[in-house]
Amino acid sequence: MKPYRTYSFEKLAAWQLAREIRLELYLHSQSFPKEEIYGLTSQLRRAIHSVSTNLAEGSGRISNSDKAHFTNIAYSSALEAIELLISAFDLGFLSNDNYHQARLKMDGLLAMLNSLYKYQLSCESDLKAKFRE
Repeated sequence: MKPYRTYSFEKLAAWQLAREIRLELYLHSQSFPKEEIYGLTSQLRRAIHSVSTNLAEGSGRISNSDKAHFTNIAYSSALEAIELLISAFDLGFLSNDNYHQARLKMDGLLAMLNSLYKYQLSCESDLKAKFRE
């Protein structure tokens, strides 16, 4: 018996991938210079964490347009994380292999988020409309 329930956001492939990437980037950023703990390290961690957090928060919204709004914020946070990855790579904080693997995963995540956003906007019915009936 499972002691807790699984929420809808936990079933999203985009959330699952964001969670995986978040864990990897946390591990990679542990090797960043200590003087970056309040700079690049913190920014990168907050940006990638924002992706999964916004997907979770958006899943609790009633209307599809509200859900799409949070998916859009998640997408923007993923773009921010890519910029920070580029900075970390340029500064020599990430190896070539780690950088390229992270970029490929981020590309996949952005594609998933884009598809989810379009789907959410295309849905005709939502809970608000059902309550009005």
